[in-house]
Amino acid sequence: MFTPAFLTPSSPLPLWLGHVLRTQQGPVRWSAVLRGALAAVSLLALVLGGHPTAGVPVALGAMFAGINDRPGSRRASVTRLGVPALAGAVGLLLGTATAMTAGAERSLFVLPLVFGVLGLVAGAISSVGPVASACGTQLMVAAVIGAGMPLPEPGWLRALLFLAGAGWLAVLRLALPSSSTSGSGPYRFDGERETVAAVYTAVADLLVAAGGPRALAHRAALTTALDHAQDALSGPRLRRYASSAAERRLHAQYAAALPLAEAATALAWAGDPLPARIAEGPRRLAATVRTGGPSGPLPAPARGDAGLRALDDALLRAATAFDCRTGQRLRTRGQGSYVSVLRRAFGAAGREYGIRVALCCATSTAVAQSLHHDHWYWLPATTVFLVKPDLGPLVSRVLCRAVGTVAGAVVFAALMLLASGQLALVGAVALCGALIPVATRHFAAQTAVVTVLVLSLVLLAGEPQAAWDRVVESLLACATVLLVGHLPLPGQRGHTVRTALDTAESAAHRYLGHVLASPEDHTGRGALRRDAYRSLAAARTAIDLSAAELPAVARRTAGSEDIAGALERLIDTTTACAVHLHHKAAELPATHAERLAEQLSALGEMWGEEWGESRGEERRKTVSVL
Repeated sequence: MFTPAFLTPSSPLPLWLGHVLRTQQGPVRWSAVLRGALAAVSLLALVLGGHPTAGVPVALGAMFAGINDRPGSRRASVTRLGVPALAGAVGLLLGTATAMTAGAERSLFVLPLVFGVLGLVAGAISSVGPVASACGTQLMVAAVIGAGMPLPEPGWLRALLFLAGAGWLAVLRLALPSSSTSGSGPYRFDGERETVAAVYTAVADLLVAAGGPRALAHRAALTTALDHAQDALSGPRLRRYASSAAERRLHAQYAAALPLAEAATALAWAGDPLPARIAEGPRRLAATVRTGGPSGPLPAPARGDAGLRALDDALLRAATAFDCRTGQRLRTRGQGSYVSVLRRAFGAAGREYGIRVALCCATSTAVAQSLHHDHWYWLPATTVFLVKPDLGPLVSRVLCRAVGTVAGAVVFAALMLLASGQLALVGAVALCGALIPVATRHFAAQTAVVTVLVLSLVLLAGEPQAAWDRVVESLLACATVLLVGHLPLPGQRGHTVRTALDTAESAAHRYLGHVLASPEDHTGRGALRRDAYRSLAAARTAIDLSAAELPAVARRTAGSEDIAGALERLIDTTTACAVHLHHKAAELPATHAERLAEQLSALGEMWGEEWGESRGEERRKTVSVL
């Protein structure tokens, strides 16, 4: 499991500088390394067949798919790799058509205008989520390459070749064994089984940490584990009903973990230390998920307060579910309708990011066209990568990009001194493809690897060697993004963080309202609880990224961490109330009601007038119910 180290900084350095020095942690995914190397097979076949230029879009499609090939299940990878690849193919078509429409080789008006409008749309879409962000990036980069890279193939053929390269890596992802595949279970399972087992392990860790200073951290880790498991089980054919006995059992094991997570959260909220043996049951269930064997007898906790009763009941249901072979529907709250997705894309956060992308793309394209470089498309393509917010804070991205580009250019020059020819270039592409899964731990390393790969493709496309031009264009892109990224735009108020907090607050209120109105609806409560904690985790990620910006940018979201903390306390208290109401069959205790009212009041004071009158009315209604 990959965890960005900058989310838990312990360095005395400023956050914006400390982020540059931190890398993601986790084991090397050797299966992904193998897939990255084998992705160059299609390029090799085209080169040997005498069509090296046709291999360029194939290799680009494989490169982007390799960057998106993150840890997870095979089924989840279908969406994570396939949808952005479709966006990239559309981008190639649009870029080629734009270049043909512009007519002249240099256009200081048409291309900046088109890329500015396209950047506005792609940037807004990128604010929806990780997959949408990958789609927006590939759409823009492919459009720029389609307009600027002089390839003899027509636009429709470029798009098909791009899809073929990405599709080949997707086939490798689905067909080749994964390092997480267990020999005891069906071959098609890899990430699914491990992510479900990680949920039970996280439940056990939270029970052990209850009453201690690490309880909140372990509760957050439980949320992360549940998010990963939910994503792994939400791929094709597992969204509604499982199609085999093994899938149905794994599906039921995930569903059985949700009541355990609720009970563990309520016990941690109470703040009382628990005996160590209370975590033995979830740990045995985790081992059962991993091995596929029987769970055996589970130790039952003493049925004392509501939390312990809930834990005991959840263990009993889990023991039954582990032996049950019937299907069960996975109930999750997805992205919603297309209308709601578009509403989020073109809301305040989407507009703010879209304007940044549009300005960066239009400016960099105009600068590149005015310089009359043969490789003018490098500047706007690099700008698109740099302006992507989920790669880290702005200054960190710029510094890492500059260092990585220089390092990559130097390495490429050294490689060309050692070997030359098309086969040597294909070998360099294969080596870079194998290194991408490792290089994604740090943006500078990823930039260096991608630089070598792109320079190799430039030579395969028949263009002259241009390592030094690559460095100059990248540094110009860094300066452009750094300047535009800190421009004081009208109405800018840190909308990305505020929108994430607003989403989390809405989810928390839906969860609280359901608990108070229908405490007996365990299934609906579970879906709303998942939505509340997941929205809170997304808000905290946005807050941490914003805090690592330069002070001039970070101060726009000052105080947002306090709001996130208040939301976390409210959701935890709501979970404790849900457990009490469900297992005591009584009214809400006065202490619980008072704490909820206090937390709602504190949350309203922190947010101030930003919630609006409708939110104030919603909060007053909740307080009146209490």
